[in-house]
Amino acid sequence: MPPKRTRRNSPGSTGLSAGERLKRTKLTGNAAYSAWGWVGTEVTDASMITQEHRLATCGFARNSNYPICRNKYVEKQQTPPGQQANGAADAPELGEPDDVIVISDDEGPTCSLRVCKINPYCLNYLGQDKWENAEKACEAYLKAHDLGGNPNLSSRDGMTPIGLKNLGATCYANAYLQVWYQDLKFRKGVYQCQPAQDTTHTFEDSPIFQLQVTFAAMQHSTLNVFNPVKLVESLKLRATEQQDAQEFSKLFMAHLDTEFKKQKDSELQSLVANQFEGKQSYNTVCQRCQRRSERDSDFLEIELNLENNATLEERLNAMLEPEVLSGDNQYLCQQCDSLQDAKRYTELRELPPVLHFSLLRFVYDVATMERKKSKQSVLIPTFIDMDRFLGPPEIRKPRGKRSCKDSKNLYELRGVLLHKGASAYHGHYEAQVFDVTNQSWYQFNDEEVTKIESLVPKLDVPKKGAKGAKDTKKKNGNTTSKPRVPPKKRRRIDDSDSDVEVLEAPSQSESSQVLLQLTLHPRYISSKDAYMLVYARVCRGTASPVSASGEGGTEPSASGLPSPTDITPPPRAMEVVNAINAAHEKACAEYAERENETRAKFDKTRQTVMDIYRTWNVSSRDEESIVASRQSLESWISRHLTKPKTPKTTPPPQTDAIPKQEDIAASISDDSPQVSIPVSDVVCSHGKLDPDKAADMKVVRASAVARIADEDGCLLAPKLTTADVCPICVERLFKEKLYQVEHPQLVSRFDDVSAVGDDDDGYYISKVWLKDWRLAKPKMHVEGAPDPPPDSAEYLRDVVCEHGNLATNVATRRRISTEAYTILHEVFPNWKPLSTSAELCPVCEALLHVSREDKREYRKQAEEEKKARLKHMHDNALNGNTALLEDTPCAIVPSQFVRSWRQWVTRPSEVLRPEAVDNSQFICEHSLLAFDPNIAGDLDSSMTIIKRSDWDALEELYSAGPLIAVENSGGKYAHELAVCTGCRLRRRTSFDMTEITVRVLGPNDPIPTAETYTEELPPPTKSVQTTLLTYSKRQAEGHRKSKRIRQTREYGKRRKVTITKAMTVKDLKVMLNDELCIPVISQRLFHRGKELDDSSATMLSLGILSNDLLDLKEINEDIDLLSDTDIEIDGPSGSSKNRTEGQAFGGTLLAGSSFGYSSVPPSSSPSLALGPVACPACTYENVPGDTSCAMCDTPLV
Repeated sequence: MPPKRTRRNSPGSTGLSAGERLKRTKLTGNAAYSAWGWVGTEVTDASMITQEHRLATCGFARNSNYPICRNKYVEKQQTPPGQQANGAADAPELGEPDDVIVISDDEGPTCSLRVCKINPYCLNYLGQDKWENAEKACEAYLKAHDLGGNPNLSSRDGMTPIGLKNLGATCYANAYLQVWYQDLKFRKGVYQCQPAQDTTHTFEDSPIFQLQVTFAAMQHSTLNVFNPVKLVESLKLRATEQQDAQEFSKLFMAHLDTEFKKQKDSELQSLVANQFEGKQSYNTVCQRCQRRSERDSDFLEIELNLENNATLEERLNAMLEPEVLSGDNQYLCQQCDSLQDAKRYTELRELPPVLHFSLLRFVYDVATMERKKSKQSVLIPTFIDMDRFLGPPEIRKPRGKRSCKDSKNLYELRGVLLHKGASAYHGHYEAQVFDVTNQSWYQFNDEEVTKIESLVPKLDVPKKGAKGAKDTKKKNGNTTSKPRVPPKKRRRIDDSDSDVEVLEAPSQSESSQVLLQLTLHPRYISSKDAYMLVYARVCRGTASPVSASGEGGTEPSASGLPSPTDITPPPRAMEVVNAINAAHEKACAEYAERENETRAKFDKTRQTVMDIYRTWNVSSRDEESIVASRQSLESWISRHLTKPKTPKTTPPPQTDAIPKQEDIAASISDDSPQVSIPVSDVVCSHGKLDPDKAADMKVVRASAVARIADEDGCLLAPKLTTADVCPICVERLFKEKLYQVEHPQLVSRFDDVSAVGDDDDGYYISKVWLKDWRLAKPKMHVEGAPDPPPDSAEYLRDVVCEHGNLATNVATRRRISTEAYTILHEVFPNWKPLSTSAELCPVCEALLHVSREDKREYRKQAEEEKKARLKHMHDNALNGNTALLEDTPCAIVPSQFVRSWRQWVTRPSEVLRPEAVDNSQFICEHSLLAFDPNIAGDLDSSMTIIKRSDWDALEELYSAGPLIAVENSGGKYAHELAVCTGCRLRRRTSFDMTEITVRVLGPNDPIPTAETYTEELPPPTKSVQTTLLTYSKRQAEGHRKSKRIRQTREYGKRRKVTITKAMTVKDLKVMLNDELCIPVISQRLFHRGKELDDSSATMLSLGILSNDLLDLKEINEDIDLLSDTDIEIDGPSGSSKNRTEGQAFGGTLLAGSSFGYSSVPPSSSPSLALGPVACPACTYENVPGDTSCAMCDTPLV
């Protein structure tokens, strides 16, 4: 065992002297010392600084604390097996303790990021790790080279459905295209449609061909997104305008039906009707004679009103529920020839293979005359038995109790169209569709396609009490178990080496059992955004492994529906798709070629960079080296892995040139010229190494710097060695650090002798200066300059008054001893303090001790004027109350005099008494009045009206004049002096800044005109600002105010604002917006009945005078500028402004289409378009243009 270490002796108990710093190197007995440890010990004067001291400031000295760290990125050589075996002989012998830790004194210093951050001889931790991992480095290298967009990211993943590009606001069309594409019969019919014989328009420009191309791309494209811009252009849709999705579906289906009817194939001619069209009838039965009136109708979709948390079956029952016509709504029976009670109902007679349910999310609000979106939830079943809803009520009821296993109209959910957003006027359309090829559900959000494991939540609980749902608990307390889905069979592949298990689909009998269980216990999907549901009729005999709930379903029968693989797009459409695929494949090949070339360059560059930084460490301080900055080396290491900047090819800078780090130009092209990476981070203004920046210096082997320039094309400039430490900067920093050593020592000496007895002589010194100077780092100290003396200008007045004598304020000075003065006099030889025996300044003492009799006299005089002579002026002047001065002789005085006089009478011993009352500013050069007392704008805040008796008292007490006498008689002022019109106008226009009055008009006040303008208004009344309301579920609890305006205005009030001559109308409106919270867009300003509608006009150009009056009329914001859920109520009547609905599909190819399908019995709600005509007898709403009622044949007026 190695011998035990002896404990080192602890440092002596003697403490440090003042200013001496504790040095760890001295405690350990090491001869090395810190960068500036020689200051104040070895060197006490700048002339004693040697080259070794300069090297020590940057850590380059031989006895420096900084070790030469080993390069941690050098590849470790693998130890041969033989050597490893021989080394085993050096293992400790048996019997020796194996828990002894041997510590060697020869162990190298620890290298870490924290310890070696400022070590100039440690070149680790500069970003080399970015290159060590080849995969990550290559990824960063490729990203930095910007090879362009990777077309492989746009490639289709197997047979995953592709997305459709949103061209701005075409999400409504994309959602329906995804649904229609999954309808195999419809897709096949679109493919079979042949071009019409039209010489004017080519078939390639028609919507039917572009639809074929879109479907073909969705089926065979190698891209994951297709751009349907040609289809949108062929339909002439406005891509940036949001449209109603259901309206688009009806119009586009009508257009396709027109195209299909032009085909020769009879089955294709009726494709839309055979696939989507159902039949229904509207029936009215007289309760007296039982006469039945029927009208048959076709429908493409069943429209259902919403009720919160209701199932789809419940809303179907509500739609088919009979309506009783009684009272004022009785039915005119033709057989009874009189008004009779009747029953009206809707009857579903035939259902199409693909059934659409339209949920009326967007309803028309009669109160607001606008559409709004309903956020009520609906529970959507994955399977629905429509046999329970076919036929009249007396037939439907028995079917409701029959098992659905014999149903001929069992439908499975195949698509859900969603509208995301709170408003009916904007939002986003998405679709959840079952893909027939992959037998999986997908979420289609334009370009983004996401696979859905199951539409039904994992913990789905059937709606309690809903039809088709059952409680889990029975009345007798027994519980029914959840239907168990049979697991898929597993088959092991025995002829393979791996344990792979292949999942087989259940047998046909098992699938039928799954289907039966799902229909007996339907699963529900809750949605607040669903507005269209797509169901497909289940074909008996086959079943798919995945349904909406993820537990099983159906797939098309071979006899009823075509297989997805059997549907082939037409050749013309495939030519377009093949061209797109070929262009994509070419782009992928070109990208792969660029990527391979770049990877080859990366391998070469990585090898070069790694070879350099693995050999750039110096082995000793005597080896030839170059000093670079840490930032420059980090920039060189990372320049190939970051995006390049514009290369800057400049010649090597001179040693006195100081390049900046932000000018680094990193070129990553192998063919680029040599670039410069400056090391300015460690260079001083003299072109040498700055010792103050030694923490950023790194010593690099000179041969490595040469390789960086030759092999990598980078020049580290300027090239400086360890001997190039700036002597000027070292001397400057030395003086500062010497001050930090000597100043505390000087303060300690001063504190020891500064105390002085009460009877001892001493000197006065500024207390503020002494407090600052005694700090370890005085605030007064400026680097490179001596400290200011105690008698400098900033501190002189603390001791000496303005007369050169001792100041009277004893709180700002302090006494020090003669010995302390001697110490300070060594540092400040020109300082001449006052002795403690000096007398106070007699002049300052005389000014300080004012006689109490004088102050008492001032207060007596002020009380006499305030309470006896000028009491009315003191109590009523400047408060605007002139009602007491009617029919009383008065006079006008300057308001500034009254304010000064009031301050004096309040504090007579502190404030000077005003000298005179000068009214000359109100008299023009013609000795006439420069203002008109009868004009409100002329009597501004610069003048005040007082009683004539107060004026007489002022003439006795002060020098007052000239007199401006006025008297208020019947609301009009009589004055002795006449008004000078020219001088009055000049006075009101000669201002740089003045006040004007803004009067806020109420909503019922008329708009001012030149004829109706008046400066007087009725007394101000409080009126509530027009409120903007939004739709809310809690309207009974109170409406929410608009986000734009929520303040309450007080109309008729006046507000004074300050303006300038150069201020524009726009600037004034912005100011009023801040003052009154009225938006600029809602402001209308009027000056004497004329509207200020030119925003760029200035106050001077508009003739606005000082103290003028402007009228402000607030107008309501235009409804188009409000958020889409806001409405505006105009005035107390509550009338609303209708929202502009826009031109919808006007001007498009779909505008001329007509498709006369009706889905629901007519309602009494108003319509946006030309509404139906109600029959006066049976109230049936007929199609506009009919001459007689289709239900009862009653003539229509």
